[in-house]
Amino acid sequence: MIAAIRRRLGRNAPAGGGDAGAPSPVPPASGAEDAYEAASQWRLMWWKFRKHKLAMIAVPVLLLLYLTAVFCDFLTPTVPTARFTEYKNAPPQQIRFVDPETGFSLRPFVYDLKQEMDRETFRRTFADDTTRKHPIRFFAQGEPYKLLGLVPTNVHLFGLEDPNAPLLLMGSDSLGRDLFTRILYGARISLSFGLLGIALTLVLGLVIGGISGYMGGAVDTFIQRVIDLLVCIPTIPLWMALAAALPRSWTPLETYFGMILIFSVIDWTGLARVVRGKVLSLREEDFTLAARLGGASDMRIIRKHLLPSFSSYIIVSTTMAIPSTILGETALSFLGIGLQPPVVSWGVLLQDAQNLQTLAHQPWLLWPAAFVIVTVLMFNFLGDGLRDAADPYK
Repeated sequence: MIAAIRRRLGRNAPAGGGDAGAPSPVPPASGAEDAYEAASQWRLMWWKFRKHKLAMIAVPVLLLLYLTAVFCDFLTPTVPTARFTEYKNAPPQQIRFVDPETGFSLRPFVYDLKQEMDRETFRRTFADDTTRKHPIRFFAQGEPYKLLGLVPTNVHLFGLEDPNAPLLLMGSDSLGRDLFTRILYGARISLSFGLLGIALTLVLGLVIGGISGYMGGAVDTFIQRVIDLLVCIPTIPLWMALAAALPRSWTPLETYFGMILIFSVIDWTGLARVVRGKVLSLREEDFTLAARLGGASDMRIIRKHLLPSFSSYIIVSTTMAIPSTILGETALSFLGIGLQPPVVSWGVLLQDAQNLQTLAHQPWLLWPAAFVIVTVLMFNFLGDGLRDAADPYK
């Protein structure tokens, strides 16, 4: 496989150097062929990965999303439980730099919102109150919290000078809570759910698939029949049944890990089948026979010799499976049988968007869906780039 990648890169790569301090996608013109011949498999994959433009866009976007989830308590102007009772279902406030009286200013501000009553429909609406202007401050003091759960502080990245006035960048929900703040806090739950879920799925798929392919015989037959049984059951109804079976007396943390276990127990089958096929093709190779004659145990041969031989595929498969886990959690929470309030996740936030009449008047409640779409797209772009980089014939 490595030789095929080198031949492919050698035919397509023009002469030239790369960026300083990073592996160059194109080795220097002098000794270019020798550089490809001496490059490791991971360096060759990196050179091909950098040619995938969408994947290179996905990497910083995903890093930004995860950093936002980690530091969400500092990046938001308030805390997710804070309620502004006079601003229920308020629309997003527009950040402004121009005031009709004072003109342009480098310091951004927002107008306060005032309630109005539609005399025909008797529906409460909001309008800008141009008589009350709230400048936006950076490193403003607000609701107290613990940074990373350890350091108590009340400093937020931005906020209003008036601590009693809300800054609703994406509007508010039916209880007057800031939707922007709750979305960023929800990212912490939804994004970590995808990582933890796929981590357990990866372990189950590698171990069970490796044992099935290496042992063969009755063990292989039994494992494959179990996989056939799980695959033939419709995924979403099975998710719903298992999630609904979780005790309602569980704490939010116990429910969170219970759902991770449910997704992992169901989703490991696809990876296990592929691992089994790879192990079947490699267990009779000379290096496997040499390890067996050297006295290595079966688990050591699988862990140290067989699995690393197709580690690039494992990485690609893992990356492509994370979006399905995030979508699964979002779907179950949206239907009300997954995570429940007071837990804040993107799926829980979308429960408010189930009513079409509500969406007609408060379309900003769909903002969590936009974050889900962007996250899934970025993971798919990243997976496509890794798959192309790991394919020696592409």
